[in-house]
Amino acid sequence: MNDAICFDQQVVIITGAGGGLGRAHALLFAKHGARVVVNDLGGSSHGEGANTSAADLVVAEIRAAGGVAVANHDSVTDGGKIVQNALDSFGRVDVLVNNAGILRDKSFHKMEDADWDLVYKVHVEGAYKVTRAAWAHMREQNFGRVIFTASTSGIYGNFGQSNYGMAKLGLYGLTRTLALEGRKNNILVNAIAPTGGTRMTEGLIPPQVFEQLKPELISPLVVYLASAACSETAGLFEVGGGWIGKVRWERSLGAGFDPRAGFSAEDVAAHWQQICDFEGAVHPQDNMAAMREMMVNLQKFAS
Repeated sequence: MNDAICFDQQVVIITGAGGGLGRAHALLFAKHGARVVVNDLGGSSHGEGANTSAADLVVAEIRAAGGVAVANHDSVTDGGKIVQNALDSFGRVDVLVNNAGILRDKSFHKMEDADWDLVYKVHVEGAYKVTRAAWAHMREQNFGRVIFTASTSGIYGNFGQSNYGMAKLGLYGLTRTLALEGRKNNILVNAIAPTGGTRMTEGLIPPQVFEQLKPELISPLVVYLASAACSETAGLFEVGGGWIGKVRWERSLGAGFDPRAGFSAEDVAAHWQQICDFEGAVHPQDNMAAMREMMVNLQKFAS
């Protein structure tokens, strides 16, 4: 039997935890012994309005089951207030799950600045603000776990979601960099791209599939990634419907040209098949690995 994952005396902040994925995360973390800060502004899925009842109901649910939790109703763009709430209530912060999000779907030619700006503010600026506020405390205690919520819309693109896709893939770029910076202080940072049946996806997924994509099928991965048992960092995981898979970048071996003599657009066209051929593809893990083929090409033509 696997060792039980326990968050005894650890404090977990979950943003957007008043429903859907966030609620499922909060309930499972509490079940594993965590003290949970349930953050939710209580706005609509389009980012309008506010209502304290969403977070309060989840806290009541956790407490009724014997768990420990407090509600927080601040916007993620006031991330410092959320982290301070955790410190005031429990004295520390060990885990941050950046889950809060909204949708403002429109095809690009119909999109207005407000649609773009609000999605950016909630997903990217909000995640930055909360993480930035928690980061110093995690560094000081030499332990931290941060989970960002990306999306397949960011990885693969999705019609009508240029704003959302931009924000979600941007969060993975943040994940990769913070994983590098946090490692020496035992702060591990990962991202998930979940597919769950929530109010944000209702109407976008066929009803018969929607019913099977329970948010509770996402949370076990999040709890594992946030645990001391996990050593993974900088990872990106698609998850949903009881399935989990890790995603990685793949790049062709490409084609090399003489950097001294130069090359033309016609040369690029002539080698296009080779440039796009993924036979023997590589999977760079960092910037140095990404530069390897370029450096080999430079050496090949060096005098």
